[in-house]
Amino acid sequence: MNNKGELKCRRCKECLGFGCLDQLPGLGGVFHNKNFQLNCSAWKDLQKLAEADGTIEKIRHIEFSSSQIMCAPVTGSVENIGYANEADFYFPYFNESRKAGFGVCVGDGCPDEKLEFGIEAVKKIREEFEPDFKAAFFLKPYPQEILFKRLEKVLPYASHIGLDIDAYNIATMRNKVHLEKKTAADLEALRSRAGGLPFVIKGIFTPEDLQLVADFKPEVALVSNHGGRVETLEGSSADFLVAHAAELKKSAGQVWVDGGIRNRLDVQTAIFYGADRVLVGRPVICAVFDENLSKIKNLWYN
Repeated sequence: MNNKGELKCRRCKECLGFGCLDQLPGLGGVFHNKNFQLNCSAWKDLQKLAEADGTIEKIRHIEFSSSQIMCAPVTGSVENIGYANEADFYFPYFNESRKAGFGVCVGDGCPDEKLEFGIEAVKKIREEFEPDFKAAFFLKPYPQEILFKRLEKVLPYASHIGLDIDAYNIATMRNKVHLEKKTAADLEALRSRAGGLPFVIKGIFTPEDLQLVADFKPEVALVSNHGGRVETLEGSSADFLVAHAAELKKSAGQVWVDGGIRNRLDVQTAIFYGADRVLVGRPVICAVFDENLSKIKNLWYN
């Protein structure tokens, strides 16, 4: 425990989903961390296959920019991370990611102050460091009227507008707020109010989600099982990407992926199998909390 609080992480030598079993709220996952673990191991399995078939050096030589990495949209810093005060998380998380050259994703949650803290952190970066700074904002699938109001708040600071289509299944939000599954028509109504910004569907992980992408045709389809934190099909985001990236690119301008990305080779592997960008959550969260900021840059330098 320090003046920030007490990090809800076991600080394992490698973050692979074994130290924080079932820690929700916390940094663990559902199903005894099964999908969290699969997210991490699947990238390694793909790399072993690449070694066997002779493509690993091709993967290792893939060039990419730090802007192809983004810090994941994270809220609930008290209940999920261990901060003493909710507001203390957002600015350092966003700003240290920005300083590393990463893109920044802002989430929302319950209560509404979480989105407000995210907006204020973005405004602070603009005022103190980078006047034109913008972030990708990801909203939970609230009823439409609530989302319309949230869109108005975030549009001046947004590079992308995203919707967490799987968030109605997040265990830590259950019974707190009303979240709902969205149709292509619902998403189109949101996109029509997004000021022409690229629209992201986050949480692509089932055949039903693939159909939604085909019907809606977003600018970005983000393959994700929410870091193993939502109740969905068993599996990894890496394997889903490999199986469906080509299909998704027929309907979406770009494909992004999150889940289990831990180092440069993982980023390169994701790009090799069709990802345009990757999102990283837990490693950046822990590095910021511990002020071990070299770990953030190491994600893509090493």
